[in-house]
Amino acid sequence: MATDRPNVIFILTDDQGVWAAGCYGNPEIRTPNIDRLAARGMRFENFFVASPVCSPSRASFLTGRMPSQHGVHDWIRGGNVGRDSIRYLQDEVAYTDVLAANGWKCGISGKWHLGDSEIAQHGFDHWYVHQFGGGRYNDPPMIRDGEAIVDSGYVTNLITDDALQFLDSHGAGGAPFYLSVHYTAPHSPWTGHPQDIVDSYDGCAFESCPQEPRHPWAISLTDQCLGDREMLKGYFAAVTAMDADVGRILDKLDELGISESTLVVFTSDNGFSCGHHGFWGKGNGTWPLNMYENSIKVPFIASHPGVIPEGAVESALVSACDFMPTLLDYLGLPLPESVNLPGESFSCLLRRNGGSGRESVVIYDEYGSTRMIRTHDWKYVHRYPDGPNELFDLTNDPDERRNLIDEPGQAARVAEMKGRLEEWFDAYAVPDMDGRGRGVQGGGQLTRLGAPGPEFTEHS
Repeated sequence: MATDRPNVIFILTDDQGVWAAGCYGNPEIRTPNIDRLAARGMRFENFFVASPVCSPSRASFLTGRMPSQHGVHDWIRGGNVGRDSIRYLQDEVAYTDVLAANGWKCGISGKWHLGDSEIAQHGFDHWYVHQFGGGRYNDPPMIRDGEAIVDSGYVTNLITDDALQFLDSHGAGGAPFYLSVHYTAPHSPWTGHPQDIVDSYDGCAFESCPQEPRHPWAISLTDQCLGDREMLKGYFAAVTAMDADVGRILDKLDELGISESTLVVFTSDNGFSCGHHGFWGKGNGTWPLNMYENSIKVPFIASHPGVIPEGAVESALVSACDFMPTLLDYLGLPLPESVNLPGESFSCLLRRNGGSGRESVVIYDEYGSTRMIRTHDWKYVHRYPDGPNELFDLTNDPDERRNLIDEPGQAARVAEMKGRLEEWFDAYAVPDMDGRGRGVQGGGQLTRLGAPGPEFTEHS
């Protein structure tokens, strides 16, 4: 059994709320294969992304750095394809760079959405990606072998088909492989999904998605979707269809006899609310941008038979910025030099081979001028320059219903948490990449920071 240089499969979904899986306590949504992966590995209850929107979050997973270090602060709207393509991470070191330099064969099947989709980057030599990052589910615009094509079929299946071909080519031994399987599901649109799966949710009560009164900060997506059962059916169907393809990947590993030599990680780029708190969306599902738990917390499951304990549940607070140091530590590879990484390895949690000191870990998040600090018990959200700011007692108010920011008895706590937040970002933010004070409103990033012209578009 190869455990010293294992293969790695990193499955990343798009807009999957932590609540949207059976193994996370949802009895309505059908995810037998995600649940199967959790049963053969470790499920994390408190895993947080670095930013509650796709491109910044994906960049932080890949580089181990916060948006105010790598400079991707919103979903990438400009520079995906064509003459004006932009490599948003061209000056960054990704963990795939390290893997490739140490002998792993690296491939990606699915969503890239970090600029210049037509050219393989950061150690990948297999490159089948979406041209833009999302859109229609049938006959999607893709890149294969550097060529822009319109592929034929359901995009979730197409991504999996390509991933299985990669496994057939690289799973026979020799050099270890790394494979990113980046689904666009369950991101909108919530139409175009297999009709039999959509219809299978006809009788669902959707109690796991209460359609609450419209949030006062909600934007246009909420007006389109709140209270619409067809949208709920489409979201659930997108998850269930994707789950079936996760099963195809797990079956392929078993078929090839490499399950015990492969680390499989399953997670999402950001969370999502389908009517929770009275809005549909993630961090940019409201204006001002939000840091609700449903936006920043995601499923995270890791399986490696014989190494990671089966059926384990981990409650420690963990950040996406911890993923790069964890993966490299797990594989016995060095961290890149002269890179100011804010995260730390949680490999010892995966192996259950000693304490980690993670009880004192604090989670930090950012989305433009909105920043958050979260401990086990408290969350403080600061919006520069003028608020509104928020303080939530997560022990007594886990659903974040009562903002305590103006409570006189909390003034000292607010000052202390604000101080910790600003001290932490002062230690890690790169001045030219700092998101504080920039015009990030959730409408998309148009160019690299510092380039001529507008950098961001307004929220919808």
